[in-house]
Amino acid sequence: MALWQGRAKRKSTGGRYRPFRKKRKHEIGREQQFAFVGPQRSKLYRTKGANQKVRVLKAEFANVLDPRTSVTKKVKIVTVKENTSNPHFVTRNIITRGAVVQTELGLAKVTSRPGQDGVVNAVLLELPKTAA
Repeated sequence: MALWQGRAKRKSTGGRYRPFRKKRKHEIGREQQFAFVGPQRSKLYRTKGANQKVRVLKAEFANVLDPRTSVTKKVKIVTVKENTSNPHFVTRNIITRGAVVQTELGLAKVTSRPGQDGVVNAVLLELPKTAA
């Protein structure tokens, strides 16, 4: 079933909008395509105006920023540790914006949108200091 991104039939108050036309092809959204952890794979999509969007299908590396030193490094992604958008994405290793991934440097939070940008950017998380 196609995803329709047009105006809703109902207002936020519950009142009804009268349709002034039928659905249009440019209002149809694309099916969800998840970004998994694995060997690098991406896909090109044609968008409006013959522009292109790159969508990550599988990501092996992430550009991780260390906020202390302001240095960005290309680091291997080990696994997905936490995903606020859907807890089931953790078991399936699906990367979305806001997901916390385990990298070789440590835990990092994804700041880019892999389905839109075609790259995985992340910020290294500050681990709480334990009392020793």
